[in-house]
Amino acid sequence: MRFDLQVIASWVDPGARVLDLGCSSGTLLAVLREEKNIIGTGIDADESKVGQAIAKGLSVIHGDIYEEVRDYPDSMFDYVILSQTLQQVMDPSMLIREMLRIGRRCIVSFPNFSYWKHRIQFLVRGRAPVSRELPYEWHNTPNIRVIPIADFKRFCRELNVPVLKEVAIGNHHHEERGKIVSFMPNLLASYGIFLLGQPE
Repeated sequence: MRFDLQVIASWVDPGARVLDLGCSSGTLLAVLREEKNIIGTGIDADESKVGQAIAKGLSVIHGDIYEEVRDYPDSMFDYVILSQTLQQVMDPSMLIREMLRIGRRCIVSFPNFSYWKHRIQFLVRGRAPVSRELPYEWHNTPNIRVIPIADFKRFCRELNVPVLKEVAIGNHHHEERGKIVSFMPNLLASYGIFLLGQPE
């Protein structure tokens, strides 16, 4: 399992009720079910990925995450996860508010646009960065937002959303090994992972 998903899984309590938004083929849900006995549900817009998740015996819905989250009652889940999907979200503030409405805790992760390798590419080449973390050209990317870690923290303050835990990591996309970045994460980390919610 990818290193960022390993970090996310470590934050989830055993037996928790989990909703994974943009769950893809259900890798995280499958591991959480096996290792932590969670009760999990996923939503993804890619029908083929949903089919792969269902083949694993997972409860996954093919649909739009904006529409589907509105159908859930308040506090239905212990954790709502949005892993490496925030950069594709049209209305982040609305979605995060909905996640916090239906979940006790929310976990959000995203590629850090201000990672030093991206900065160097833009400085030297004068072109939109392309990397393993952001593998698309500007004209064919599904990403509609660029998110530096520092900006996401400011965004949470403006929304009055408490950040309960944050980890910056350094690893390439899909790699199973990585490292925690504690020094200058906005510059040196390739991904940010945040746990949001009200303190208990």
